[in-house]
Amino acid sequence: MDTKHRDKMLGLGRRLFTGDIVFVKGAVSIETLPEMACPEVAFAGRSNVGKSSLINGLTQRRNLARASNTPGRTQELNYFKMGEEEKCPIYLVDLPGYGYAKVSKGKVNQWVRVMKAYLSGRPTLRRVFLLVDARHGLKDSDKDIMTMLDVSAVNYQIILTKLDKLKVSERDKIIQDTQTAAAKFIACHPTVIGTSAEKGWGMDDIRVEVAELATQ
Repeated sequence: MDTKHRDKMLGLGRRLFTGDIVFVKGAVSIETLPEMACPEVAFAGRSNVGKSSLINGLTQRRNLARASNTPGRTQELNYFKMGEEEKCPIYLVDLPGYGYAKVSKGKVNQWVRVMKAYLSGRPTLRRVFLLVDARHGLKDSDKDIMTMLDVSAVNYQIILTKLDKLKVSERDKIIQDTQTAAAKFIACHPTVIGTSAEKGWGMDDIRVEVAELATQ
């Protein structure tokens, strides 16, 4: 991407994330999802990966996505509409966390069913941003989701969170190792974005990606 085009997309991305954002609804089933009126980008990840902090950092709001010390708090597909009301350029979808053992088996199975149905049957879904804790790298549960996305032919991109928690010497290595592992998955975007919600690292990179998707 050339500098001029990136600057244009960055301007749009910042306006999308820091402008008017309206909570649309929390969907607990496929039947309760909003109509497919505009493109969607979804944020997914293991419980406690820092998803709420990342979304709040992107939007420069404290409580758009509720952060909690209790993993598994997000139990719905939470829809937010970003941009001008009449144009509805893009939905931001906050997906339930996965991989937390203390959530009941029945709840996990329900989430899996809804997630599978959502990921395989939502033509307006432009990309899933899959959050991975940089301190731990890809876990089996992450790879299970990646396989599901591959099978569903859904484009997705890995975002490493909490990069500031690593030593400087470890940061480039985890990004490279994750990109190498991700290359084995056919629907995965080749670029891994390293982020820190606390430091603000990588926020503009995500905003640029979302702006590109909103204009396609």
